[in-house]
Amino acid sequence: MRYLIAAILAAIIAVPVSAQTPPKPPSASEMAQHKVKTLTALLNLTSTQQQQAQAIYGSAAKSEQTLREGEKEAREALRAAIKNDDTAAIDQVAATLGQSMGESTSIRAKADAAFYQILTPEQQSKLSDLESQHLGPFDLPGGPPAMGFR
Repeated sequence: MRYLIAAILAAIIAVPVSAQTPPKPPSASEMAQHKVKTLTALLNLTSTQQQQAQAIYGSAAKSEQTLREGEKEAREALRAAIKNDDTAAIDQVAATLGQSMGESTSIRAKADAAFYQILTPEQQSKLSDLESQHLGPFDLPGGPPAMGFR
């Protein structure tokens, strides 16, 4: 009987532990698809515009993914530099991370600029209205700040 109770308790404890595995982050393609879906809902994009937006944001997401991989290595180097009290390495890695942030901002802004060009004047106006209310797609969490289409 003790073994049965122990087995049941072990099973009960094991279920919540296995259920707590963190979710897999979305791929570059999934992020681009989500953004295009949001843009389509907000701006009533045509199927051609959706394809163009998918290409624009898919390419940008892949470029950013490459940057993030480099940032991961840089953060590991930063942790090592901190542990070793290596101030020169800290400065170097911080500069690398800052440059990466600038490149990421540039990638997003260029993608937003390319996307803006495929919009009709009416859609551009609607996007500007949404951004002035901080509801535009460029104001979404995880994205860059609005790009000034106001």
